[in-house]
Amino acid sequence: MSTDRTVGGWWGIYLRGVAMGIAEIVPGVSGGTIAFVSGIYQELVTSLAAFGPKSVLMLFTDPRRFWQHHNVKFLLCLGLGMLSSVVLFARVFSVAIANAPTLVWGFFFGLIAASVIDIGRARPRATLATFGLLGLTLGLAMSELPTVAGEPELWMYFAGGALAVCAWLLPAISGSFVLLLLGLYTSVLQAVTLLDWSILPVFVLGCATGLALFSKLLALLMRHYSETILSFLTGFMAGALVKLWPWQFEGELMLAGAWAEATSMPAWPLLTLLMMLFGGGALWLLTQVRQ
Repeated sequence: MSTDRTVGGWWGIYLRGVAMGIAEIVPGVSGGTIAFVSGIYQELVTSLAAFGPKSVLMLFTDPRRFWQHHNVKFLLCLGLGMLSSVVLFARVFSVAIANAPTLVWGFFFGLIAASVIDIGRARPRATLATFGLLGLTLGLAMSELPTVAGEPELWMYFAGGALAVCAWLLPAISGSFVLLLLGLYTSVLQAVTLLDWSILPVFVLGCATGLALFSKLLALLMRHYSETILSFLTGFMAGALVKLWPWQFEGELMLAGAWAEATSMPAWPLLTLLMMLFGGGALWLLTQVRQ
């Protein structure tokens, strides 16, 4: 599969990759959501699902056909955008979350809330009422799961990478949120920031394995049950908003004043609400560049 684009079109793919990379740095925000609302989700899943055992033979016998069949230019452009944003912004987000967490969480709360509305309004009401409610219940339940503590072992990075990339492909569940639940988020973020080669290769290998195994299944499900899956994920995403509430401490949701008293940090309620609006505006901008 190959798609012809202008230079501006390829820059648009790169910028989508940048947005997806930034989204995946923050727990609770899905790169798959960014891909979906910006109109490249189906192409992404189909391109990834095209890879298989025959791809190796095609690569050596007919490289040009391999390039076109697997939409390699699209994947490389998108991947380069994601990689550059992760490398550039991982440290920035580490500092921002440490010093102004309510502003970061407020922005992404607004973005995901707007995503729920944008994706949900396009789904059939009956499907949304049933499978969306099921997703909402599961999302709320997962938001209550405690974070695993302790020093991770090396094999956990492989398993975490495989699970995180599956979440990355879904337009609702964040890969970094999965890492947070597994107790790997801080370690992986530090490994990316410091380029820790004792961890990164194992994590990347886990991501590649999960991608190879899950992309075909997802492409099949989306082909036959797309409305059911998207309704379920809309509800799940709505339930996961609990994890993105800007003012929470030790798992407890708070108002701005109580949070500031508990943490001894500025709550910035008006700025945080403004960041929520900016998040919703960013989602609207992404919907304007749909193909």
